[in-house]
Amino acid sequence: MSAAVTVRVPGSTSNLGAGFDCVGIAIDRWIRVAARREESRAAPITIERRGALAGLALPPERDLLYQGFRSACRAAGREPPPGLVLEASSDIPIARGLGSSAAAVVAGAAAAAGLLALDLSDDALAALCAELEGHPDNVAAAIYGGATLVLRGAAGKLAFTPLPVHPSLVLVFAVPDFGVETERARAVLPHVVPHRSAVTAAARSAALVHGLAHADAALLAAGLDDVLHVPYRRSLVRHYDAVVAAARGAGAFGATLSGSGSAIVAVAPFERAAAVEQAMARAWQEQGVAAETFGVARRVGGYETTSQDNSSRRS
Repeated sequence: MSAAVTVRVPGSTSNLGAGFDCVGIAIDRWIRVAARREESRAAPITIERRGALAGLALPPERDLLYQGFRSACRAAGREPPPGLVLEASSDIPIARGLGSSAAAVVAGAAAAAGLLALDLSDDALAALCAELEGHPDNVAAAIYGGATLVLRGAAGKLAFTPLPVHPSLVLVFAVPDFGVETERARAVLPHVVPHRSAVTAAARSAALVHGLAHADAALLAAGLDDVLHVPYRRSLVRHYDAVVAAARGAGAFGATLSGSGSAIVAVAPFERAAAVEQAMARAWQEQGVAAETFGVARRVGGYETTSQDNSSRRS
């Protein structure tokens, strides 16, 4: 058992158009959690929150950080130790489709594995975090980094496969000052879709994967034009069409919801990324919406754990 550990976990974008519920990419926004035991504390669990987490008023037992910690303990046949203290700070916006929930669950689980020396592989962590949080694409990106394809087998077992992304591509994000709750975004989806729509979705998913690998403009345009979830969710993100049109007009291959929104992500060639970022921000500004923008132009790694004795691991 370590006296204390610090975990750093990236946020993520998921779906990326036609990669609905199966494609996740790590982004350069992070949650950092320091975990330690203080047996003198009366409370079994104390969580101190800063940054994007500062406004949360959840009881510690309901916090995803603690739920991830507890799930990892129980997967290893243990219980959380008494006097647990988690100090958490995050710059991942909440309820914006940037994987904040998955990052929190992974951070809690990884902190438990590091603090208590639990014998859990990355695959085991990914499986338990995906079961708890419900978005295996975001969880995979948080654990393995980069771009990941998630497949669920007939027996329900998850398989994670890295996806290549051409080095000339930049993910450009525009994050508005309003959120979309995941439950609401899920509620607007239909329970069934026509067979023709399913065929179109399968073709566009293949186009997305090949387009990301080869920076193919036509395939990326098709792959980012989703038919399974975006048509039902776009109304939840006001001025969605204007922002997407602005991104395309500035040179993006396409743009779509990040996760279930409210953030919008565009895929652009490196030389057009700055113009795309400015155009997306301006489109929302013209509608009276403040938006943060940023670009991700390199592979972002997965979670990192550092113990008090400075030993570390990187996923």
